[in-house]
Amino acid sequence: MLNAPRLDGIDPFAASVRGITAPDPVHAALRAAGPLVQVDAPAGGPAWIVTEDGLAREVLADPRIVKDPACAPPGWDRHTAGLEQTAAEQPSLTTLDGPEHAALRRAHAPLLGARRIRAQSDRVHAIARELLTELAADRTVVDLMAGFTTRYPLTVLLDLLGIPLGEVDRAADACRRMLGNEPGEQKRAIDALSALAASGLGDGGRGLAAELRDRAPVHSTRDQLQYHLFALIFAGQLTTDAALGTLIARALTDGPHPAPPDEGGRDDLVDETLGQHPPAPFTLWRFTTTELELAGTRLPARAPVLVDILGINTDPARSPGPGLTFGAGPHFCIGAQLARLELRAVVTVLRTDFPEARLAVPFGELRQATIGGLQGSRLTALPVALHG
Repeated sequence: MLNAPRLDGIDPFAASVRGITAPDPVHAALRAAGPLVQVDAPAGGPAWIVTEDGLAREVLADPRIVKDPACAPPGWDRHTAGLEQTAAEQPSLTTLDGPEHAALRRAHAPLLGARRIRAQSDRVHAIARELLTELAADRTVVDLMAGFTTRYPLTVLLDLLGIPLGEVDRAADACRRMLGNEPGEQKRAIDALSALAASGLGDGGRGLAAELRDRAPVHSTRDQLQYHLFALIFAGQLTTDAALGTLIARALTDGPHPAPPDEGGRDDLVDETLGQHPPAPFTLWRFTTTELELAGTRLPARAPVLVDILGINTDPARSPGPGLTFGAGPHFCIGAQLARLELRAVVTVLRTDFPEARLAVPFGELRQATIGGLQGSRLTALPVALHG
């Protein structure tokens, strides 16, 4: 029986700031160490990171490796580890496994499937156009990371869910506080977003929030429904926000990635950006429910496991095919279709409505930062002249 190699001298969970074109040494080092690498977990003790595509897909489909935080190592601090409550305390798409997860996913899937999201295309394009036009009217140069990338996906989400758009600023503030380190801040942010969600659950609601209420498992409580909506809002904002900055920068650069003139080219730009710069560098934590063998290494029960999305997506030896940006297996991201539509819409609107838009600084001067943990990187600023 082998022991997974241990990665020393590099902390894969450390905060960092680097240039947009600078190579990422962490994920290259993880990949070079082997298909399964042992590291020190932020909450203490060992953790294992999967760095090979085939093994990652096995892990993401293995029913013995679950997301329920109740299976985390004893003594792990929930806040330090970035864990939700357990599935028993807070059932959700990101804490449930097995048949209960499948039932909840069936309630969500028709609302966010490809056909339903395609039907929202005109509205999503209109929201992108309205927000960018508003910014262009006020300033010659605008920082889109400050004035657009958070508000845009939140406006789309609230609009779809049937929540008043006057709550966008409140939702944006709560999403920012979700990433803070102040004690109790995340709980207050979750409560704020859950309260917003409640406004879409009323009997007169006509958005996706009301539809989810009617489709959810019959035993779902009001609090659980609000938490499901919180998760959709926060995860949907975070995923699109993180990808938007890099996508816009690549679309507007006068370097090798100008905005494509045709729809197929825009789809390719979106998919390439999501693959090379995934919004989350790792999956959320998963835990073994029994002793099992991975890549010749025997892992104990309750062993924490991550998949290195960024490292696998950017592996030059990986066979062509879909990356792992939105995961794989039963927990494949339920909002993937919406995220892709939002991203394509922005590239299209920039091309059609703002053909003279350009970066206000050279592409190579842009910086990306991560707060550490499992969070992805985000541009620190994106100054753009929308009218050239």
